[in-house]
Amino acid sequence: MTGAEVRETHTAVVFFVGDRAYKLKKPVDLGFVDFRDRADRERACHDEVRLNRRFAPDVYLGVADVTGPDGEICDHLLVMRRLPAERRLAALVRAGEPVDDALRATAKLLASWHARAPRGPEIAADGGRDALRARWEQGFAQVGLDGQNEIEERVRRYLAGRADLFAARADRIVDGHGDLLADDIFVLDDGPRVLDCLEFDPKLRHLDGLDDAAFLAMDLERLGAPEKAQQFVGWYAEFAADPAPTSLLHHYVAYRAFVRAKVACLRAAQGAPDPGANALADLARRHLEAGAVTLVLVGGLPGTGKTTLADGLAAELGATVLASDRVRKELAGLAPETSAATPYGTGLYTPESTRRTYAELAGRAARLLRHGETVVLDASWTSAEHRALAAETAKQAHADVVAIECRAPADVREGRLRDRRPGASDADRDIARRMEARADPWPEAVPLDTTGPALDRALKIVRPG
Repeated sequence: MTGAEVRETHTAVVFFVGDRAYKLKKPVDLGFVDFRDRADRERACHDEVRLNRRFAPDVYLGVADVTGPDGEICDHLLVMRRLPAERRLAALVRAGEPVDDALRATAKLLASWHARAPRGPEIAADGGRDALRARWEQGFAQVGLDGQNEIEERVRRYLAGRADLFAARADRIVDGHGDLLADDIFVLDDGPRVLDCLEFDPKLRHLDGLDDAAFLAMDLERLGAPEKAQQFVGWYAEFAADPAPTSLLHHYVAYRAFVRAKVACLRAAQGAPDPGANALADLARRHLEAGAVTLVLVGGLPGTGKTTLADGLAAELGATVLASDRVRKELAGLAPETSAATPYGTGLYTPESTRRTYAELAGRAARLLRHGETVVLDASWTSAEHRALAAETAKQAHADVVAIECRAPADVREGRLRDRRPGASDADRDIARRMEARADPWPEAVPLDTTGPALDRALKIVRPG
């Protein structure tokens, strides 16, 4: 086409002429897509029109036949309304233009489609944990990227322990977009137009709605706008009423970054410039690290500030905090603030009652870990037996375990115990001394002095990256 502007992807070439855009499928076999046969390319063109009209009905106009010099049909073109290139979301983000309204509208559009999209057992099977694991493994086999060994280990660990989480999300697996990139969203005065959904394999388009949103979040971060990525997924979660744990979002963002890294490798094999496959792989690694499901033990003697630190950690990590003092009284049918003070080792604090309390903590933590939640356990952890139970809980859930032992000088601890207001803890200075005398060594814990600001140091212990 003389005078046409040309844009190329790994599966197609797009020609821009006047107010129209024409997409020609490449006759390629990339493993996940095979367009070598003309009939398959024609079918893909019609599928692309039908599927993309769900998001942008006024852009996808139809399919045109391409004829050769002999008048015979030799190929097919997807015919689209041409949209202004300068209004691509990617271009606006790179230029630092305001895009909040567009992102919010896109989040609403996506969540609205997900609410009414096709779903069911077959679709759920395509987007469940086993299918996701298979796609990861296929990608691992196709490329060799910097840091891939760590990516593979983290992916397998996360998926192995999250069966309950994925099972609970089966009804959120829908026939979605599947390829939501900022370059394919156009910000127009009457609202965004979302183009170019994944049409060549419905199984790859059957996915968790959060996975669909994570693709754009990944792309915004790749473009240097991580705060916009967070805003977008926040709006999506709001419109979709999705209470997913942050670990799952991190996992899906990592998956989408790895997919784009794989695509970059495929395009490089076709002769295109490498657009940063290893940088995308590093993005995947960082999200897998940030999304690692972790059991955090925050312990120490009474008065060392462990409860304050545990609450702060949970708030910063988006984690659930479980406190032994509260669980102990709950098991006894008491309100947390109700005093149950007795001499050391009696009343609610007998060895049997304490074992029951720690067993309940471990059981509750196990359920949360299996659902992708990081858990902070606030307890003294002076017993090696109880710590071994926690370690086994993390192991069974394929979760990381981090132990922090809060420390403070004796005079500081005693002053805190003397001055603190009534609460869930019944420990006094005498009980604290007896606990210290009987405490087992805790060599695997990271000691943390709490006489000064400790939260930032604790966060670096839990998330060193």
